Amino acid sequence: MNTVTVYSDYVCPFCLLAEQVLSKAIKGRDVPASWRISWRAFELRPEPVPTLRPEDPYLPAIWKTSVYPLAERLGVPIRLPSISPQPRTGKAFELLALAQDRGADHAYSMEVLRAFFQDNRDIGDPDVLVELAGKAGLDPAEARRALDSGAYAERHREALRHAREDMEITSVPTIVVGDRVFRGTPSMDELVQALDELESSTGTPDRSSQAELPL
Repeated sequence: MNTVTVYSDYVCPFCLLAEQVLSKAIKGRDVPASWRISWRAFELRPEPVPTLRPEDPYLPAIWKTSVYPLAERLGVPIRLPSISPQPRTGKAFELLALAQDRGADHAYSMEVLRAFFQDNRDIGDPDVLVELAGKAGLDPAEARRALDSGAYAERHREALRHAREDMEITSVPTIVVGDRVFRGTPSMDELVQALDELESSTGTPDRSSQAELPL
């Protein structure tokens, strides 16, 4: 199994958009089932740093100039959430640790990203997170116990330390494919080349024609 690692924050719209490019590149390969997308935590604004407010000038400007044009290009429905201030993602990432243990980190991460950027849900609300965990195939009762007890809080803190110190992550998405590290949303060509290199190093089949994978 080849693994691609995505360091993300669930309040970063580019993480949802980058996943579209990555999934498209993987699905075009001869054996897409031999690939796994693994998600890791990186909070852009951990406590006590204030989170952003959509009514302030910064977010609408970034969305107008960067997020919406890229989303239209990729065909991904997305909108600037109205929740103000933006939710903290620490609790969402505690459940990510549970999802990792159950092999559901990709499914869970996509539920959280889509809930925030497509359905305008408050992903800082524990009730919302438990619901999303259930949609991703996790046991809602187990998810609730994990949040209430803080069972994964220390593991989340270690994940943040690893991202900051070991991986030197400073922005998201950061995508790791073998020895290649992409900071931001990579182009299809760059991703395909990196996936080819990883397949070659692990002896898995080559990709199918890139002609089927326009960006």
